[in-house]
Amino acid sequence: MYDVIIIGGGPAGLTAGLYTSRARLKTLLIEKGFTGGQVMTTEWIENYPGFEDGISGAELSQKMEKQAVKFGLEIVQGSVIGLSSMDKVNKVTLENDETHEAKAIILATGSNPRPLKIEGEDEFRGRGVSYCATCDGAFFRGATLVVIGGGDSAVEEGLFLTKFAEKVYIVHRRDELRAVKVVQERAFENPKIEFVWDSVPDKIAGDATGVTAVHIKNVKTGEQSSIDATGIFIYVGYDPNTEFLQGLVSVNDSKYILGNDDMSTSAPGVFVAGDVRKKTLKQIATAVGDGATAAMSAEKYIEENK
Repeated sequence: MYDVIIIGGGPAGLTAGLYTSRARLKTLLIEKGFTGGQVMTTEWIENYPGFEDGISGAELSQKMEKQAVKFGLEIVQGSVIGLSSMDKVNKVTLENDETHEAKAIILATGSNPRPLKIEGEDEFRGRGVSYCATCDGAFFRGATLVVIGGGDSAVEEGLFLTKFAEKVYIVHRRDELRAVKVVQERAFENPKIEFVWDSVPDKIAGDATGVTAVHIKNVKTGEQSSIDATGIFIYVGYDPNTEFLQGLVSVNDSKYILGNDDMSTSAPGVFVAGDVRKKTLKQIATAVGDGATAAMSAEKYIEENK
């Protein structure tokens, strides 16, 4: 029996684990992939306090993990498929049928890149279609690439891809970007980047070698065109990882978990932190704050329910 089980090992989960472990609560963190979550796939981070010259996502993740483990956090790799609660005991079931129990749960499962759901996307996933420039950019040296999206992730990853690609097109459904101004300025100044405004992808084409082109449509004129490219990088939003909850906690229409100011959910003893929570701003800094709050609330809950 653990005091706390944290599901998800991104910044929110690792911060929660640091706080609960320092409070001498027996804590288990379950992560299905690499600790750090999406931060691990971020090349360089400039907006997290304390690093005036920035820090790589991999290094920040490693520092967070080492700090939490130093105070006693246990970490296991596994995919959670079920969560149930009975008589103030929460039971977590993993894909391999392994189970763990805890007095309190912190959900920090984050979110996954949202697919376009267009023709060719699934067929060429891993063969030219990618959702992670940091992971796959080096495979496209000297290539022509297309980035879909106009937010921070799309533009930042587009800039990263110019290290390898000969040309990067950024296709955005509007006529202005949603990315922060400093990132926009860098993109507009980069000679390798060309913007395709008011447009959406319609189809991804390819052959036995992989992606060869993306067909796009102008949303204002209806005009159809295509861009020859060997790589398509998709950044059109994220979907929360909440499928395994099976109605245990309340979620909104987009399946994000509804949490209170103290990170409590509709289920007693179950708390939420990070990008899986319905909130305005999804950043490392806000995830860390969520994790700290959830940990303190979990500690209080356990103390009150002895």
